[in-house]
Amino acid sequence: MAVTPWQHGGVMHAELAQAEGVGSNTQPFGLLVELVRTGNVTVLSGAGLSTESGIPDYRGPSGQARRTGQPMTYQEFTGSERARQRYWARSHLGWRHVTGASPNAGHLAVAALERAGLVRGVITQNVDGLHQAAGAASVTELHGSLHRVTCLSCWSRSARAELDQRLRSANPAWTDALLGLEPAVNPDGDVALEETGGFTVVDCLACGGLLKPDVVFFGENVPKARVEECFALVSASSALVVLGSSLTVMSGLRYVRHAATLGIPVVIVNQGATRGDELAAGKIDAPLGSTLAGLAGQFGLVLGLVAEELAQGGGGLRGAFLGEEVAAGQGAAAHVVGVLAPDRGDVAVVPAHEAVLAPEGEQRGGDLLAAGHGGVIVGQVGADGRAVVLA
Repeated sequence: MAVTPWQHGGVMHAELAQAEGVGSNTQPFGLLVELVRTGNVTVLSGAGLSTESGIPDYRGPSGQARRTGQPMTYQEFTGSERARQRYWARSHLGWRHVTGASPNAGHLAVAALERAGLVRGVITQNVDGLHQAAGAASVTELHGSLHRVTCLSCWSRSARAELDQRLRSANPAWTDALLGLEPAVNPDGDVALEETGGFTVVDCLACGGLLKPDVVFFGENVPKARVEECFALVSASSALVVLGSSLTVMSGLRYVRHAATLGIPVVIVNQGATRGDELAAGKIDAPLGSTLAGLAGQFGLVLGLVAEELAQGGGGLRGAFLGEEVAAGQGAAAHVVGVLAPDRGDVAVVPAHEAVLAPEGEQRGGDLLAAGHGGVIVGQVGADGRAVVLA
């Protein structure tokens, strides 16, 4: 894989091409490699990083907005019972698609770079939890997470998985199949659905208050402490690498401006123009998964085989390495169900971003591997203590 640079305006772009390897002397990919080589890098990620996991971004390569309809505002959500019903109905149907998404090569590469001590932290504008599912540890969720729910009265937090079970029980007819929906999810994690009358909304179990996803809605401010934490992280970094963000909203753009003001080099990897291009030392306009896999490869970091390659071996996997994706099923469309735990040689199965691990030292050959909220068995540990994922 090689990078061919080209100039447009004042910004250097690059397109990836297949070749024997990526030369570190090629700009701007070479600049990215050298900056990461020095370490102490902060990553700022956006929706474009998750598109290869099946979650659409807001604008895409053309820069044109993708979202159907207007996003929910905080004022509308808190001021209208009907608006809350519409939000939770659409979000309930979209949730199963969000939890079905798996980390892609880009997420795995960022996690590998962090484990190697080259990335100091991740600031993500995404609410999908895929950085953590890939094994990244130091992640600041700028806009919150769809995996948590907050009560607006007692401010208690709970897992979205718990709410999902309650909403399923209260609305047994609300499934994609029964409603005749195509499973198309918006970037916000909901689906395009006009008629939501009849959907039952549930309230906080502790106090009966209104439940809201633990995300920052339009019209709502990112908590000040979180903003300042991110400013401090950028200030202490040697470089800022932007991944998959058009930087359209100020919540992300301000960190690029902050880095530029401090003389901290910024490199942007994104398909399409961004508002920060003129501030960047380098811009790579290319798919993120292959670009970041190539970056990790420059440092000898192996991300593992993709699901399709694993599945072609007959539906099973033995002797997997740390960071390898673990696939279940047969054929080229096999679904990735997990990633081996980065800190020890046992198995984390994380399709729903909730690792199910045997206690350290207690995982034995023959132990079953459970996945998802229902504890569905997807595999078994081999006699040698390594993963065997059943077809």
